[in-house]
Amino acid sequence: QEYNFGPMPQKFKGKYRIQSARAQWWDYAKNGSYFVTLCTQNRKHFFGTISNGKMELNEIGEIVDREWKRTFAIRPDMNLWMDEFVVMPNHFHAIIGIGVNKYNMETNVVEAQCIAPLQHLQPPPKNKFGPQSKNLASIIRGFKSAVTIHARKTIPHFAWQPRFHDHIIRDKKSLKNIRQYIFYNPAKWHRDRNNDNGLWI
Repeated sequence: QEYNFGPMPQKFKGKYRIQSARAQWWDYAKNGSYFVTLCTQNRKHFFGTISNGKMELNEIGEIVDREWKRTFAIRPDMNLWMDEFVVMPNHFHAIIGIGVNKYNMETNVVEAQCIAPLQHLQPPPKNKFGPQSKNLASIIRGFKSAVTIHARKTIPHFAWQPRFHDHIIRDKKSLKNIRQYIFYNPAKWHRDRNNDNGLWI
């Protein structure tokens, strides 16, 4: 099953960019499950190759895998949990959960099993939450920074796309679909929108 996780990077002045930023009406410190996608700069294949429908990680890909797992170990205060994820040749998909913690107890509005319920929410005109730490963006910043520091010891020109894409998971059906999308991503690489021939390191 294909899963449409929103707009992917498009070219602007010869470089790829992600047009959408975070949802301005959602507090990303809240208890919930999030689907995130990070791309390498210009979608270069820094992380390895797909062979017979399976991802074969190179040294940089192993760093991505290691640092993502480490993300959960170094942030016990945020009550994070790791779900399905995959390192692809030029991008990374993951589901990450943020549980109830001391940073979000006052603003937490969730249902059982930590699936963010958005059906009843009406978007306010602008982001009222402002810059925050201890939220999804801070987690991703730390992860990307750690990967970059280690990767540049091997490939000095390694870089991520500046932004990342997120999808707030609304219910169990969506969670199941996204898990399947991530799991089967390597097998469907031949028709992946990120599979640009020639963009190798």
